[in-house]
Amino acid sequence: MTAPGTPGAADYASGASSFVAGPRPQDALALPLTEVLDLLRRRLGNVVAMALSPEAVDLATPLDSLPKQVRSPRHTETDSSWLRRSNMVGVNVRTVGDYAGVVKYALTLPEAFDSIHLLPIWEPGVVESLYGIAGWNLNNQFYSAELEAAAPHLDSVDKQLRATSNLLHVMGRTIGIDVIPHTDRFSEIALGNPDLFEWMRVRDRQIVDHSESLVDDVIDTIFEWLREHGSASAVAVPKTAKKLFAMPEPDRLQILFGDKGDIYGRIERRVDLVKRLKWFGLEPVPATMGVPFRGMMVDPDPAHTVVDDYGMEWPDFVITKPEFMSRVFSPLARFKFYGRLNDNADWEVDFAKPRRHVWDYVCEHYAETQHIGNFDFMRGDMSHVQMRPDGVPDVIDEYYDILGTVKTRIQRKVPWFGYFAETFLPARDVFQFGEELDHLEASRADSTLGDLQSTVVGSEEFLRRFRRYLDDLANRRTAPTFGVMTADKDDPRFDEFYRAGNEVRLFTALFVPDMPSYTGLGFEIRDVHWEPVENERYTKLFVFREHGESNIYPSKARHGDHFIWGENQELFERLTALRIYAESVLGWIEGTTTRWLIPPDATTLRGTAAWTQVGDSRYVFVVNYDLEKDSGYFGIPALPDDVILEGEFSTDGSIAEVDQLLTSNGFFHRVENLAPGEGRAYRVVSAP
Repeated sequence: MTAPGTPGAADYASGASSFVAGPRPQDALALPLTEVLDLLRRRLGNVVAMALSPEAVDLATPLDSLPKQVRSPRHTETDSSWLRRSNMVGVNVRTVGDYAGVVKYALTLPEAFDSIHLLPIWEPGVVESLYGIAGWNLNNQFYSAELEAAAPHLDSVDKQLRATSNLLHVMGRTIGIDVIPHTDRFSEIALGNPDLFEWMRVRDRQIVDHSESLVDDVIDTIFEWLREHGSASAVAVPKTAKKLFAMPEPDRLQILFGDKGDIYGRIERRVDLVKRLKWFGLEPVPATMGVPFRGMMVDPDPAHTVVDDYGMEWPDFVITKPEFMSRVFSPLARFKFYGRLNDNADWEVDFAKPRRHVWDYVCEHYAETQHIGNFDFMRGDMSHVQMRPDGVPDVIDEYYDILGTVKTRIQRKVPWFGYFAETFLPARDVFQFGEELDHLEASRADSTLGDLQSTVVGSEEFLRRFRRYLDDLANRRTAPTFGVMTADKDDPRFDEFYRAGNEVRLFTALFVPDMPSYTGLGFEIRDVHWEPVENERYTKLFVFREHGESNIYPSKARHGDHFIWGENQELFERLTALRIYAESVLGWIEGTTTRWLIPPDATTLRGTAAWTQVGDSRYVFVVNYDLEKDSGYFGIPALPDDVILEGEFSTDGSIAEVDQLLTSNGFFHRVENLAPGEGRAYRVVSAP
């Protein structure tokens, strides 16, 4: 790629292009890291060496004392409002192999994609789900031998994460971390800190006890197991359970499970401890989603029970009085952030009694990871979980929502640190009591995902949601996002969303600069799937590591460990042309406010839309979101009569001669036709 004549490399090195245009993502990932770093040096100079230097990856150094060259591009911001306009790309490190792969993939992204969200980076738990973290140790599977070869002092996954963050920063990107309010149900976190979670006793497929005091039995059982098995380290077992759980957490975890580097030894001891707890029927209460949130039982269908390789039974759990979106995440346990009413006899939460030590624990650990990775923003996992029956209270303090509290605590040292919320912006009361945006504003989210990516472009649902999001964007503190594709929607169930309309999705995301967007890795070359294909071709199935020989989640099983990139060269070339064209436009419209000339039609009677910029209108963008019909002629209103619209770009590749120059007829500028799913850009010029 760095050789003379390789498409895109010379322009990138010279600064003529903000990305390496031409090579597909899989081509970039196949490059040796030495070549990638050489290309970065040709473009950026000595700052690349600084990003990898011992000084820049010294985890004992406060972030504000790091060399300025590796600080966040947003480090001069006094708040996190910048996230309201960010174009974000989600990257599951498993799909690119390791941290070196993140840097290689970033080379293929134009500067318009200014933020990179890394899916969870900790050691995973059950079925190795990234979102069911087993502990606070970073996932050593993301360790890169290439990074260590390039800089031998990068000899730990923690330092490599910092080096990756540094490189993304010098490339002009911000980097985001997942903040997750739960763990794997039998994580090292839960077993090493049982008081941070809610527990229950299960006997003969019945939950027989879920009182608040049950945690005392858990603590005693863990301590007795430890006395029998002895310490996993040189540190002796304390004489009492009280002394054990009063120890600093790192020391306690080392006694319970062993050294950080001995991952298999730690897993073996953890499994043995889980067996002991299960023998006594002691289990953390699973996490839930959707009203009523509380009150659960063992799934009465015995077919919904799995026996694992250790002979332990794992039944699913269900809500006792389920509603439309009620769901129990059986492998996960949510931190116990509040006390319980009436000793939890009726599964009722006492929101007046926040358990402050739990909040402090969660905030401190995420602050530690933010420091390691020098992260600029957070994605709040399951931000839609709001359990209060009365909705947002009159008084909102720091114990209203854990995700908002993590953000504000980190902002004490990192004022630009932002919060991107994972939500779906459904109708009122679907996921929680009240309007979701009320909850998001109260929890201090800067932007939120929404669910445009879960619709077919041009469908009634797409048009209604898009228009609603634009209205909310104009009036709410939390900005809805134009969702292009996400990792949780890239699986066989959602193939229909991406069979057509992909060009106009990205066109809209790029040219509406005051609306944030989110694009999942692999979108740019995703194949059209008319029928489900093997799971290795879906990024969603790399959130897990479920193998074919396991029957826990057979629909999620993979038979290979490597993500298979798409081969949709036609889509890739069209999106590459769009991204190259956008380079010439975005500098002019950056920071502007969009003026809708033809807004998306909430009545869904038309598929066309058009917009320009408030004030100095330099460009007009028109689209046909209908994927089946030509638009036919239509007028672009509200432009001065003395301007001409010069056609510059079409996602279809060319503009018909009749539509290349648009003049006013005294009432509007007439467009003769847009093809199905076409996006078109016009430059505004004064009539001679």
